[in-house]
Amino acid sequence: MAGIKDTNEADLIEQVKAGQRRAFDRLVEPHAPRLLALARRMLASTSEAEEAVQNALASVWINRRRLDSGRPVGGYLTTVILNKCRDRLRRRKAASFLGFGQGLEEAVAPDDAPDPENSALDRQELARVKLEIERLPVRLREALVLVAIDGRSQREAAELLGVSEKTVETRVYRARNRLREKLEFS
Repeated sequence: MAGIKDTNEADLIEQVKAGQRRAFDRLVEPHAPRLLALARRMLASTSEAEEAVQNALASVWINRRRLDSGRPVGGYLTTVILNKCRDRLRRRKAASFLGFGQGLEEAVAPDDAPDPENSALDRQELARVKLEIERLPVRLREALVLVAIDGRSQREAAELLGVSEKTVETRVYRARNRLREKLEFS
């Protein structure tokens, strides 16, 4: 069964390289929810994540000749998404440094749980965890999001990030320790 999927993906890639827009849609559609979730976790903003995914897919379309029909497209798409997220995080950091964009934090959606007090506490804790993840250095955040949140193996994360498995393991370990320290002492 995997052979059929791989052949279909390889055929779609060749069609995309030839400029067929429908083939591109069929190629990226199965990956879109995962890519959006990854971007949302990296950027902690649904609207920024949607823009990052749109920009990434537009970039892939523009540079479609770089697609390799001999390799799965999922890893390539993930790498492009991570690069777009890095770009946005750099711009966000620069804007913050210069004092732009103050007060644009995304609101947390209310929980429909019956106990409003517990729900408020849960939302506060979730917001605190999200904030601390957002404050992690980008390299630590990428490894943590890919492995602990996105569910990828350390090997997959290492390939996507262009580092060794040991480096990913170390980054995830450091990210978890930093989060533990920040959340225990806050």
